Amino acid sequence: MNWVEALRNAIAYMEEHMMETISADQIAAGSGCCPGQLAKGFQIVTGYTFSEYLRNRRMYLAALDLKNEDLKVIEAALKYGYESPDSFTRAFRKFHGFTPNQIQPNKNRIRTFLPLQIQITVQGGHEMNYQIQKIPAFEVIGKLYKVASERDSYQVIPRLWNEFMAQMGPVFNGQDQDLPVSKAIWQNNIGEFGICFEKSEGLEYMIAGKYRGGEVPEGFVVRTIPGLNWAQFNCYGPLPDALQKVNTQIFTQWLPQNPEYSLAYDCSIEYYPLGNGQDPDYKSQIWIPVKKK
Repeated sequence: MNWVEALRNAIAYMEEHMMETISADQIAAGSGCCPGQLAKGFQIVTGYTFSEYLRNRRMYLAALDLKNEDLKVIEAALKYGYESPDSFTRAFRKFHGFTPNQIQPNKNRIRTFLPLQIQITVQGGHEMNYQIQKIPAFEVIGKLYKVASERDSYQVIPRLWNEFMAQMGPVFNGQDQDLPVSKAIWQNNIGEFGICFEKSEGLEYMIAGKYRGGEVPEGFVVRTIPGLNWAQFNCYGPLPDALQKVNTQIFTQWLPQNPEYSLAYDCSIEYYPLGNGQDPDYKSQIWIPVKKK
């Protein structure tokens, strides 16, 4: 199944099960994609998480019900999956700008939210420079952070790097070399990778290096990356803009057009070779796990 079909199937599943409690695993089940990667791609392409899409659709449908039927607020709350009229009223007011009890004088102010139609138009003919490489399983060590939303990641992740570099500044300046954290950073080249572990809502981000053994300092973790085929995309230019631009192109251009590969695992890797990340000629990479369709 191609990428556009996977996104369309996700929308179709959500529409068919609008009144049910559903998970990202269920939404992705018929798409052939990993739940986390599908959720990431859905948000990049549409601007909404799965939960935001469902919530917005339910609020629009609830307004139509309240407008056209003799429906009590408590009945609408239960129908659309809310535990109480108060929580339903708060969500309704946030979406429409007025409460359910104010629906009749505000019929013309109902915010419309129709089912999304996925149509991807590729413009510009930009060539993406990549290679497919099979890499055996390996372990990584580093600091793990939680990022609430894919939408926030382009702002949050650069801040995480700034905080990490500020915190570890003495280590990178050659101080405190006998501390466990210093040994771990230098022995495992921590900072070589930025790894996104995709979740159905948000992600975990790891500033990491390839684990070569030794003590794991407090506050650091070790994770295993399975053996996979990786599509490795070159990114040229200052960070983070060069890498973020390519990441968006992967999900809006490369995946929809690619006749051969689909996503294989809920993880992606940023590779940062030694060098000045603000240099116009700096070369970084994004790796995404792929499989033959």
